[in-house]
Amino acid sequence: MQMDVVEKLLAELLKAEPRRSVISIYGMGGLGKTTLARNLYSSRSLITSFHARAWICVSQEYNTLDLLRNIIKSIKGCTKKTLDLLEMMTERDLEIYLRDLLKKRKYLVVVDDVWHREAWESLKRAFPDSKNGSRVIITTRKEDVAERADDKGFVHRLRFLSQEESWDLFCRKLLDVRTMIPAMEGLAREMVNKCGGLPLAIVVLSGLLLHKKGLEEWQKVKAHLWQHMKDDSIEISYILSLSYNDLSPVLKQCFLYFGIFPEDRVICANNIMWFWMAEGFIPNGEERMEDVAEGFLNELIRRSLIQVDGIFWEKVIKCRIHDLLRDLAVHKALELNFFDIYDPRKCSISSLCLRHAIHGQAERYLTLYRSNLKLRSITFFDQENHKLEFRIMFRNTFQHLYVLYLENRSVGDELPYAIGNLFHLKFLYLTDISTLPSSIGNLKNLQTLHVFDVYNTSFLRLPPETSKLKNLRHLVAPYSEPLQHISKLTSLQVLKHISCDQWKYVDPVDLVNVQELSMQNVGKSYYLNNISSLKNLSILILCCEFGESFPNLEYLGSCQNLHKLWLEGRIEKLPLSDHFPSSITTMVLWNSKLMEDPMPILGMLPNLRNLDLVRAYEGKELTCIDNGFCQLEFLHLANLQNLEIWHSDTNALPSIKGLGIQDCPKLKEIPQLMKNVATLELLKATHLEVGAYQELTRVA
Repeated sequence: MQMDVVEKLLAELLKAEPRRSVISIYGMGGLGKTTLARNLYSSRSLITSFHARAWICVSQEYNTLDLLRNIIKSIKGCTKKTLDLLEMMTERDLEIYLRDLLKKRKYLVVVDDVWHREAWESLKRAFPDSKNGSRVIITTRKEDVAERADDKGFVHRLRFLSQEESWDLFCRKLLDVRTMIPAMEGLAREMVNKCGGLPLAIVVLSGLLLHKKGLEEWQKVKAHLWQHMKDDSIEISYILSLSYNDLSPVLKQCFLYFGIFPEDRVICANNIMWFWMAEGFIPNGEERMEDVAEGFLNELIRRSLIQVDGIFWEKVIKCRIHDLLRDLAVHKALELNFFDIYDPRKCSISSLCLRHAIHGQAERYLTLYRSNLKLRSITFFDQENHKLEFRIMFRNTFQHLYVLYLENRSVGDELPYAIGNLFHLKFLYLTDISTLPSSIGNLKNLQTLHVFDVYNTSFLRLPPETSKLKNLRHLVAPYSEPLQHISKLTSLQVLKHISCDQWKYVDPVDLVNVQELSMQNVGKSYYLNNISSLKNLSILILCCEFGESFPNLEYLGSCQNLHKLWLEGRIEKLPLSDHFPSSITTMVLWNSKLMEDPMPILGMLPNLRNLDLVRAYEGKELTCIDNGFCQLEFLHLANLQNLEIWHSDTNALPSIKGLGIQDCPKLKEIPQLMKNVATLELLKATHLEVGAYQELTRVA
């Protein structure tokens, strides 16, 4: 990213000009328009300067109704009341509602990927000019769209990279430049120069060469590229195709799956990997399927075919695909009959494809098919709120499904009993379901049950028949009592969002495979000691109900494979260091409100590398003792309102690499040994309140 451009546009967005103005960023696909807009949008100076922010992606096939709804939801939130209200509104109603919502606020709206002037014209009436410095950012490939968006607006044409900048970007993506012998460097420079300064072409080329070993392999890549030169440069479409063709057959299938999602969609990394597992792309051998799938995702990222959108605890949790690469995936998928996306304009979709994706007008799609299509996967991304007749689908149409993804909230609070007819189902994603029918026990092959709570308010009841899901590996849902049925789920690997005081009824002896557990709304009266029986537990997230304290935590010492621990809520007394497992590498204490200095205890943990203390300590002094924190690399202190003095002995923190301090207003000085330590980028989570972990990782 050209930092001079970022600073220039930030200055334009923040200048003392009261008129609502439009900043247009334009250039060809792959130049980095959306990346630049995203950098601006997430800038701390803009976050603090604008009272309301929203981001929408328009693309070629846009629907003004949906765009207006999405802006309103970004600003007002996704409560049931709001969503129900928006569904009843006409386009004119939405326009008036949005104007009223914005007119008293200083707002920033990003309108990404505008192809037609008409799209912007249909939206701009909803953006009032209250003379308070509000701004709109538009990204587009079209010069005329950029130039005519605002008579007095600011237009920035994104330039191509220079040869020096191109080479620098190539080397950064290549990871280890030292492996290049001079002859390879010469080849690489020739190829990079022919990319014409287009960042996407350069990073994909770098990802391709990263997986080619030796001079001869690089020469073959060059020979392929030179055959498809046009105007003395390499067509980006050919570089993308060449990188796709270089994938193994299974990686090609994994890549194509990203095309199923709507354009510019942030994708939950776990979901995409669990899709692959359900489809049979991931071999079930000695290595955990989850680990193999994560390796596949990381290879697609290293090849720059997939972009990282969020990292948590050193793992990718959110990702996305560039629209040019998504176009490639959709095109290849149709060629191979891999999947098709329902086209509501033609009211058609390929009956030859094994997978169907519905991005809108699901009701019309369901009227098309009543024969027994042998579909393997169907994904509904339609977010319309009217009632759909899914019962017919479960009974007659999709009995061969391996994957059913229902982002649509129109199933109702209770899943139809007929879901039990989908005997082959391995992946089931639902939205805002509060009750599962007893027939769920028929889904003997189910690996993933993920219920997403849009409003973050409801809880799911698990029927006794849940205990029959012997192959269930991932149970992710805001579920409450009864909980004891999970004791028999011996294949379970991930168990997230428990919200009840029934863990005491769980016999975890058979839950030998659970590696990740998260529990919310914990109270002081909870009995959690039998968590110590989860011998393979690696990640533990415990979040107290607001104002509550944790029960005794000494059982943690028995979790000998625990690596990552997040405790959110008041801790009346921190256990001694020997009551924490020595295996812990990462710890977050959030809202702990400890009265005693935690550093002498935490400093004795031998493998602790990352420590976050957020509103964790109420005292005035911290002390890092000699030989304490021997492996700690990153320390983050935030919202320690009373902290005045930080002592550190000479031999403490010998491995420290990064330090972040935020909102510690009384702390005047840091220890001398910390003054040369790199300043950490502030964590994305630091502005969140109770429920921070759930919000941080919350993505459909």
